[in-house]
Amino acid sequence: MGETLADYIRRARLERAAMRLTQHPKDTVTDIALDCGFSSPSVFARMFRDWFGVSASDWRRDGGKGRKALRNAGQTESKERKADPAGSPYHHRHQPERRKTMKQKDRIACTVEVKELPELLVAYVRHISPFQQIGQAFGRLMRWAGPRGLLRFLETKSLAVYHDSPDITETDKLRSDACITMPEGTQVEGEVGLLRIPGGKFAVGHFEILADQFGQAWDSLMGEWLPSSGWQPDDRMCYEVYLNDHQQHPQRKFIVDICEPVKPL
Repeated sequence: MGETLADYIRRARLERAAMRLTQHPKDTVTDIALDCGFSSPSVFARMFRDWFGVSASDWRRDGGKGRKALRNAGQTESKERKADPAGSPYHHRHQPERRKTMKQKDRIACTVEVKELPELLVAYVRHISPFQQIGQAFGRLMRWAGPRGLLRFLETKSLAVYHDSPDITETDKLRSDACITMPEGTQVEGEVGLLRIPGGKFAVGHFEILADQFGQAWDSLMGEWLPSSGWQPDDRMCYEVYLNDHQQHPQRKFIVDICEPVKPL
């Protein structure tokens, strides 16, 4: 994985804290520090500044702009992040400064409904790398599921789960899961695992988009609809559900539901 277990735990805690600072403005910095596993606010303050180059309070006030000082990024961001590819699955749930500056041409109309979604049992293959390359993991998952008779379309749902923010986590460490729903009692092996995606309240945005519009779709949901909705994100998994074979669409469009877990403000 390119890092020790201790380094991973420290990085994961800091990144989770960074997301919560912008997602949950009513939570105090001290509460976030303790909830994320730090032994004291002073330890958290020192480690956060060392890692992100700014204090936790400054990070919150500036909407996460201090991410550019990530220690492991060196003095420049990766080419992938500079390009900010919007093609294929690529979520922007933690980009407040981007949302504020969205241009009219970048906005995509969507239908949003807040509703209860059930818990899902899925088989998954983990993808660690830029989100837009998750198709490789889907290919390996389908090659495993097909011979076992586990692809039962339209009963089987295909979805992608995102665990990290591309504004906080380095590109080569971004985690996402290529998933398909499974019946109870399914046995997995090798790189294929089982995951339960919690149910509950979700804001579900319905889109019909081209391959290069996924980022804009997330921005429409999170930047346009969410701020005036009376809802805020919570800490459950967000995911995309793919509802068609885009190769069969006359315009090669993806019909997709973007599912963001929410709770009342």
